[in-house]
Amino acid sequence: MKYLFLGLIVIYQKTLSPDHGVFKVLFPWGFCRFHPTCSEYAFGAIEQLGLWRGAGHSLWRLARCNPLVQPAVNYPPQPRGEF
Repeated sequence: MKYLFLGLIVIYQKTLSPDHGVFKVLFPWGFCRFHPTCSEYAFGAIEQLGLWRGAGHSLWRLARCNPLVQPAVNYPPQPRGEF
């Protein structure tokens, strides 16, 4: 299931994304307010944290993507060590 969502993110990046896909020509300076972009963040979060925790972090990141939030550089959290 995790790989299905990662595949969907890659398809989105290659087709519809204004930062990665065919619309990059319209935004050569970039479109996303954050670094890494939301789709890169989602890919990394799901890959590192698993589907449910990664999707939760990704949705929280998308909720913060609005003009009232300052642009920022933030990376997906690292998985916690096993005890």
